Amino acid sequence: MKASNTAMFSIFLTVLLGSCGPQNAQQNFRDLSADEFQTELTKNSSIQLLDVRTPEEFEQGHLDGALNYNIRSADFEKQAGSLDKTKPVFVYCLSGRRSASAASILVQKGFPEVHNMTGGLMKWNAGGKPLVRANTQQRENAMTVETFKALLHTDKFLLVDYYAKWCLPCKKMAPMLDSLATRESQQLSLVKIDADENPDFLREKGIENLPVLELYKNGKLIWKHEGEIDEQTLLEQIKL
Repeated sequence: MKASNTAMFSIFLTVLLGSCGPQNAQQNFRDLSADEFQTELTKNSSIQLLDVRTPEEFEQGHLDGALNYNIRSADFEKQAGSLDKTKPVFVYCLSGRRSASAASILVQKGFPEVHNMTGGLMKWNAGGKPLVRANTQQRENAMTVETFKALLHTDKFLLVDYYAKWCLPCKKMAPMLDSLATRESQQLSLVKIDADENPDFLREKGIENLPVLELYKNGKLIWKHEGEIDEQTLLEQIKL
């Protein structure tokens, strides 16, 4: 009886492990750096290139040959499902977060070969790689190096917030930064720079992730922080 139970358990375990292996394999997509992403694009002409940002972001600059399926659109899954499952899909966005979510959706829909560009266009731009720009006119509110240098000519502390509308940590920090700027208005000015509106400026500054905060005094950078930060830690570090 014990031997029979042992044999049955062994068979069950074998079947269970056999069924788990392929399922887990299908859960994965491959992360590529911007350099690796570019290399693969030049090597394989059958790649389906997918930009999952908003149409407005897409017009500001995108990879040559990319399709634009906004992951936040209600039609995204339907659009994604129209892609050819026999060909690899390469996905990107601005920072790599939205494209990772899109890659997971594609895998769940049965696409066997999906690749995500880590760091997104922020890393791509930092490497000076080419973009196709639908709108060649610079936006009126775009930050330039000259404009930024002019902002540094102040007696106050200048706190610079590099953010994006889709960035959840940026959204979380925004009320805190606004409140701080209001309370400390006598000695602090807050400047917000939208990453989507200012890709060229961020490349000049070497900003490759979001959010990023910089604090200047008398034209000099005296403090910098990358990633989310709470108010108490911020105040402790900048020591206004």
